[in-house]
Amino acid sequence: MLQSFLSILLFFCCSPVQGSNQHERKTYIVYMGELPVATAYAPEDHHHNLLATAIGDQQLARKSKIHSYGKSFNGFAARLLPHEAEKLLEEENVVSVFPNTHNKLHTTRSWNFLGLPLKNNRHSRVEKHMIVGVFDTGISLDCPSFNDSGYGPPPPRWKGKCVTGANFTGCNNKVIGAKFFNLENSEPNLSPADEDGHGTHTSSTAAGVPVRGASLEGIGGGTAHGGVARARIAMYKVCWGSSGCSDMDLLAAFDEAIADGVNVISLSLGGTPRKFFSDPVAIGAFHAMKRGIVTSCSAGNSGPATMTVENVAPWILTVAASNTDRLFTTVVDLGDGHKFKGMSINTFTPKKKMYPLISGALASNVTEGGYGNASACDYGSLSKEKVMRKIVYCLGPGSKDYIIKELNGAGTIISLSYPLDYSTTTIIPAVYVYSNTAGKTIDLYINSTKDAKAVIQKVKSTRGPAPFVASFSSRGPQSISTNILKPDLTAPGVDILAGYSKLATLSGDPDDTRRNVFNILSGTSMACPHAAAATAYVKSFHPHWSPAAIKSALMTTATPMRINDNTAELGSGSGQINPVKALDPGLLYNISIDSYIAFLCKEGYNSSSIGIIIGTKGFDCSGIDPAQGTDGINYPSMHTQITPNGSISAIFYRSVTNVGLGNSTYKAKVTSPKGLSIKVIPDTLTFSGVNQELSFKVVLKGPPMPKDSKLLSASLEWSDCQHNIRSPIVVYKRTL
Repeated sequence: MLQSFLSILLFFCCSPVQGSNQHERKTYIVYMGELPVATAYAPEDHHHNLLATAIGDQQLARKSKIHSYGKSFNGFAARLLPHEAEKLLEEENVVSVFPNTHNKLHTTRSWNFLGLPLKNNRHSRVEKHMIVGVFDTGISLDCPSFNDSGYGPPPPRWKGKCVTGANFTGCNNKVIGAKFFNLENSEPNLSPADEDGHGTHTSSTAAGVPVRGASLEGIGGGTAHGGVARARIAMYKVCWGSSGCSDMDLLAAFDEAIADGVNVISLSLGGTPRKFFSDPVAIGAFHAMKRGIVTSCSAGNSGPATMTVENVAPWILTVAASNTDRLFTTVVDLGDGHKFKGMSINTFTPKKKMYPLISGALASNVTEGGYGNASACDYGSLSKEKVMRKIVYCLGPGSKDYIIKELNGAGTIISLSYPLDYSTTTIIPAVYVYSNTAGKTIDLYINSTKDAKAVIQKVKSTRGPAPFVASFSSRGPQSISTNILKPDLTAPGVDILAGYSKLATLSGDPDDTRRNVFNILSGTSMACPHAAAATAYVKSFHPHWSPAAIKSALMTTATPMRINDNTAELGSGSGQINPVKALDPGLLYNISIDSYIAFLCKEGYNSSSIGIIIGTKGFDCSGIDPAQGTDGINYPSMHTQITPNGSISAIFYRSVTNVGLGNSTYKAKVTSPKGLSIKVIPDTLTFSGVNQELSFKVVLKGPPMPKDSKLLSASLEWSDCQHNIRSPIVVYKRTL
């Protein structure tokens, strides 16, 4: 009895704990694969017994467990000491034990740009039974994008619930489900309500109803609607302002959403890539895929650097961000008559024709040897008297508008050493300009007169070149499965007008007084729901296609991209989605569960772990046909990485299923750069019927790449004169 008391006392003294001290309890996730088929299996009892064995105390085991997963897969979260985690990993029913980490968010006109306007060909009766599950910051039903007028009750298969809470009184027949997950109990307002705006924005992008006259303070006006406007929405709130999106909350959401009956999952968040079965998104998406559910994930916002892509498992649809032909630009007028266009979402209409203009350098209060760069308007480097009621010219980067607002400035012009390809909402009148053009002229003007003046106009919508991959969008290659090209494709993620929550301010700053039911945001977070909606759109026409088949249709019909840097397909994957074209792709690269299993064996995952994951006792990789070729999977793209001095040598085995014309002949067309030989064997495929499957192989050969070259881009296109099925082929030279 005393021992139990001391154990529990130790537990509460040490939990929850940060850091890696061997005597401190941390939260771990214990993943146990597929649920056993035995009807008498009780997950919570099993989990408790495992914990009690590892900890050595029944009462402490009960206190230690945080949550059991047992609806769609098996596992639990618990507070453990490192040696207890190691002990659990030795159990035969355990696949992995990994620390709970926190992921981050990857934070209208776009659907018309993609060729999917509201009146386009649709299966309305099917679409209204589609359910898009969104994992995000919650949802606000005050947004008109979620009006349920004309909707009947939820589809009969729906098993989800609507949980109420602070600022959230219930769902409707459009938003048919809402749950929140905060297993750490770290938040004061536990509710599905969206206090951030991000979740409302992504949900309405995917499936918001048409809203005429939608705009942000009159900016970007038009009819806003989601890609599958008739579909239902189920919100799973997993992200919280102060703590981000924890692994164990994500897994809890997957566990529920799969069992609830969603058709598609949209997940605009991510973290550092990990081995697949220590990654909650890869785990959840795998079990979703097994049940016919596509998981669409954002690629990350760490571009243009290479090797930054996230959410890289091959059963995930990984989405990069591209632009549309709509730009939001802000004009700066100088007192000498010069005009410059810059980038920002400046909602403020000027109250004067001109304002006094000063540079950060001239407004400095930094004494010799003092702290801060006044030219860059660093915090604490400027004089309030010199800044007050003036527009301040600052060297960027950074959110200088917050600093100038605190000093009662009238606005700020921020000069960047690189051109910006997206806009952000500023808290005062502000604009980002390119230093090589506007910046130098503005600085020269300020220093050539004692009466410099300027005005920052309200932002306007203009047209520009498109599509191109956004600079912020994360690039490949990836480091987990090095022969799988990620991201898979791109979708609009730049300056997207969509629904927003009035519980959040437009800029996200608590001192901002502006609130609206629409906002303009950028990020791969915005691209992800576009792809999720495209997936649901294709599924509404082809309900029996597998997740891999739908993914193949979207990838092989995508529009090849223009890249503004040297990352090529490492940024764009197969290109920008074309949902309408994906309805009739001609050929499909399908991937069965057995093929994924063979791939996992080839990747080095052990037989016992794979057996637990798929629910097959005694599974042995040596007992199945081995995965062939460089990548070992029937992926719609082809990719290999070579060493700095290594020759190019790769072979890809592929099979395609005919979903076009019954009698058809496809011929291969290869586009290849100098230094890369590509042979397709055979180069002609003749089909005699629909659903017939034929195989081929692609052989790559070439000498070592030049020292100044890191990338070779090619493509394979199968054509029957009616369909063009394109696959990018990418060779990347990695550094040692």
